[in-house]
Amino acid sequence: MLDLPENFTILAIGAIALVILIWGYNRGKQFGEIGILAWLQSVSLMTPWLLFFAFLATGIYINFIGITFLLVLSTGLYIYLGRQIRKKALEQNITSFNLNKISNTVLKAEQENSEKSNDENKPLIPKTDSSFRNQVPEPNFTPIDEEDIKIIKGIFSIETFFSTETIPYQEGAIFKGNLRTEPDIAHQKLSEKLKEKLGEKYRLFLVETPEGKPVVIILPSTNDPKPLTLVQKNLALVLLVATAFTSIEAISVLLGFDLINDWSRYPESLPLTLGLWLIIFVHEMGHRIMAEKHDVKVSLPFLLPNIQIGTFGAITRFESLIPNRTVLFDVAFAGPALGGTLSLVMIFFGLIMSGANNTLEIPTLFFQGSILVGGLAKLILGSSLSNSTIGIHPLMILGWLGLVITALNCLPAGQLDGGRIIQAIYGRKIARRATILTLIVLGIVSLFNTVNSLPFYWALVILFLQRDLERPNLNELTEPDDSRAGWGLLLIFMALITLIPITPSLAIRFGIGI
Repeated sequence: MLDLPENFTILAIGAIALVILIWGYNRGKQFGEIGILAWLQSVSLMTPWLLFFAFLATGIYINFIGITFLLVLSTGLYIYLGRQIRKKALEQNITSFNLNKISNTVLKAEQENSEKSNDENKPLIPKTDSSFRNQVPEPNFTPIDEEDIKIIKGIFSIETFFSTETIPYQEGAIFKGNLRTEPDIAHQKLSEKLKEKLGEKYRLFLVETPEGKPVVIILPSTNDPKPLTLVQKNLALVLLVATAFTSIEAISVLLGFDLINDWSRYPESLPLTLGLWLIIFVHEMGHRIMAEKHDVKVSLPFLLPNIQIGTFGAITRFESLIPNRTVLFDVAFAGPALGGTLSLVMIFFGLIMSGANNTLEIPTLFFQGSILVGGLAKLILGSSLSNSTIGIHPLMILGWLGLVITALNCLPAGQLDGGRIIQAIYGRKIARRATILTLIVLGIVSLFNTVNSLPFYWALVILFLQRDLERPNLNELTEPDDSRAGWGLLLIFMALITLIPITPSLAIRFGIGI
């Protein structure tokens, strides 16, 4: 029987989920059949999560095959409902911009008009009330030339974006009006006309105000992202050397010796160290290949050394503007998808080759540290996990390290891969809230987990280096398709079950580390 705290936790989770579902239904039904379908989409995404954690809390373990089945079923239902929504929208002659607003209203809380953004980045869309119109531009900005304003007004038309009001903003201008076609079509045509009239002098952003209305922002191209300076490149080099040291030191500790006390044994650590760097390399190449495909520039990686797992991965900045949220998703998703897949393959074959003849003996309690890794180990190694120790092939440890690094970077916060994925799927408002929630959860875990300091250090990295959201895309209105959303949420879910440990009661029930 469950004790009082466990019962309370289950009831609290259930109550919160019920409130969210009821609230979403009430919001969705305001938009009729399309709103209800959008609500069902949100239910399809929430259901596997709720089932998994509810069963886990009650001591029922869903194996890896069951989890995969639930996620595939959920993703398929999500895509099917998305197609039905678009079919109904075409029947009712609703543009995709208005359709996205309906779906987002169901999935997101409505932001109050008085709410102020906490984003550290320079705000792209101020609230356009009467007090803003009367503000004088700050002295450090050069107002946009009046002749340029007249030329820019000529790019608008009734077929794309019908401008009704012009508001000077910093070194550019905001054009309020009505969107008359699909956002991607409107942005393409307006950008082409702007380039034809003024060359590369300005950039055109099609974005949404906090009130949910589409506006066009024109800013000078001098505000584009800048390439790394020489000092920054030197910093990247220093971090590379530091990470090389922490990687080989972390591997040596896993192999049972301290490299600092015995440098002569460094050749023993090199094979696994190179394997770890292969995972990091594949991860970064995923970003770069996808960025090159979309004609987007990314910076040199700033590797983050860590003495416990060798490295936290790398920070990579965009050195050019991002065309739209689909491109942001593709670049962010490609890295962890490739690195995580390689890590899973290493774990799988490492477990298959594990046994009594392996030289690396580890406590079976190790497998309680991850639902995903523990589940795979139970599936492959079976009853041998009931022993106090087990012989493990080093390839499994290598894959585990890569999977942890990938999972940490997939947390939905700031400019981490997971944060960029959430921003691409749901927009800046939800991404900002997800960042705050992630930091809170990491902080709570750090307080109660006195054995492992990894969550605390990662929370500091996010707080000081990665908490800001990615700068707005040129076209902020067009969302990624449903398939991308499904894959992105699957990746984040896999990251969570990699980092969440198996409860002691469940470990006892399944004979892991007992």
